[in-house]
Amino acid sequence: MPWRTSSPKLGVLTLGRSDWSTTSVPEAHAAGSGPGSPVVLVVDGDAINRRLLRAILRTVRCRYVEVDAPHQALEWLQSQTADLIIIDLVMPGMGAQEFCTRVRALRQARLTQILVLSSTRSLEKEVEVLATGADGFIAQPVHPEALRARLMALLRHKALLDTLEEAEGILFSLAQAVEARDRSSIGHCERLALYSVALGAALGLSEVDLLTLHRGAFLHDIGKVWVPDAILFKPGPLDSAEWDIMRQHPIKGEEICRPMRTLAPVLPIIRHHHERWDGSGYPDGLAGEQIPLLARVLQISDIFDALTTERPYKNGMAAEVALTVLQEEAEKGWRDPELVNLFRDVYHRLNSTELSTWPQGPTEACFWQSLEALSRQLNL
Repeated sequence: MPWRTSSPKLGVLTLGRSDWSTTSVPEAHAAGSGPGSPVVLVVDGDAINRRLLRAILRTVRCRYVEVDAPHQALEWLQSQTADLIIIDLVMPGMGAQEFCTRVRALRQARLTQILVLSSTRSLEKEVEVLATGADGFIAQPVHPEALRARLMALLRHKALLDTLEEAEGILFSLAQAVEARDRSSIGHCERLALYSVALGAALGLSEVDLLTLHRGAFLHDIGKVWVPDAILFKPGPLDSAEWDIMRQHPIKGEEICRPMRTLAPVLPIIRHHHERWDGSGYPDGLAGEQIPLLARVLQISDIFDALTTERPYKNGMAAEVALTVLQEEAEKGWRDPELVNLFRDVYHRLNSTELSTWPQGPTEACFWQSLEALSRQLNL
């Protein structure tokens, strides 16, 4: 069966050996090849292979970029993003395994799908490339329709990942809207993220855990969207019935975020950041190391920022006074004493930094920029 090439021809972006240029083809803007179309990056040094792939890609609603060497693809990925990368297993100067490893090290390419094509069938090679970050492996010969179907499946998967990211973004926006209800708490989540990640880094936590702390800082009080304003902003003490409602916000926050599987690591922070070391906290009365470590880390930072922030009903404490209060609460059995002591040291090492100039926001980009700044400040 001849390859299907009857669909409208789409845009081709061609990378030269010395610079990038754009080459137009007939009907370059037809059939959904506009700015919102997915981008496919083809990495193959064989002109015939690129031409065959081009014939298939012209039947797919996408834009595509062709390069003939892995280093050119990596250079392009420094400033651009691709939804799907197709690369030959054997390339001069850099094999597909090394290429996949280097692509996965690029933060902006963490969701990019990678398909490796091989001229021979090899279970060993397939396992190797999948272990280094590839999302698919196809041994030739392969029918064009089968290859096209695999490409479409990978693009659908990438679109689903993008949709999940957008849904996460909506939740983070909701959390920031909750914070904005109380003008005196503006900036609380940003400071909480900084303090929590700094404390976690001093503990030697992994980057995955540090990212979870960063995200947890913005989502920890999302359940307060369920708390009536009359209770949330009451100028005086809450009565017992009002406290019963307020104590539900960690549970409600967990319920809001639970449907997002990607937020699963953050759920223990949301639910347990009001527990106490002696078991007198809420909502579950956990004690000691029953309280998840990340929740304990964020809790120390949360209390410190609450103590030092001015509110309509109180003045903010000086940092040293707040640190003393934390120490007293640890002595009462409310807080993890080791974390309180470590937080004091971390805060003193951060104190000389103008925190307001640091990257702010719930995005991963802000997290990585903050982590780099913290590493320099704390000599980690």
